[in-house]
Amino acid sequence: MANYNAIRYNVPYSDGAAGCLRLIKTLTASSDGTLSFVDGSSDVVFDSTYKEYLFIFNDIHPSASDPNFGFQVDTGTNTSYNQTITSTYFAGYHTEDGGTAALAYITGQDQGQGSGFQTLADQIGNGNDESCAGYLHIFNPSSATFVKHFIARCQGYNGSDYSTDLYCSGYFNTATALTRVQFKFSSGDIDAGTIQLFGVL
Repeated sequence: MANYNAIRYNVPYSDGAAGCLRLIKTLTASSDGTLSFVDGSSDVVFDSTYKEYLFIFNDIHPSASDPNFGFQVDTGTNTSYNQTITSTYFAGYHTEDGGTAALAYITGQDQGQGSGFQTLADQIGNGNDESCAGYLHIFNPSSATFVKHFIARCQGYNGSDYSTDLYCSGYFNTATALTRVQFKFSSGDIDAGTIQLFGVL
């Protein structure tokens, strides 16, 4: 396995220094309905070992036309993936032909004490060259005191030939430790792409 201790994260590198990334798990999609990271399963660590976890997803390609790519979490051995979320979501976008460009708050993709999958990238095209990529941070998921905060940024190739720069943040309104994270499209499968989980030292 590659040594990811050498990846720097906003600090000068030294072995084991605060801010370094450690690769925990890579999942590669091949027409999968979901991709899930479960603490204690298949070498996944998602507990008090790290105060911050980083997911990096690359070339996430849908099988369906224009679905939303999103995530949810759960606690203990639960598998409903329906934790309560309060979030905000906005996007900058520009069409390929240069005809339209804007920065907008997208009310349809935020949640106010909702329990659905949180959108990370919306309306991703399923053409051969279309996909999305980005990252998701989840902070202190094992806390038994505080809610669990997250921030994400994605870049997507919209099915209507838009370039979209997408921002999302919020919190899971639970003081119970999170143990699992699941990614999926709102319809169809994750046809291709990789998601990597890192612990932030």
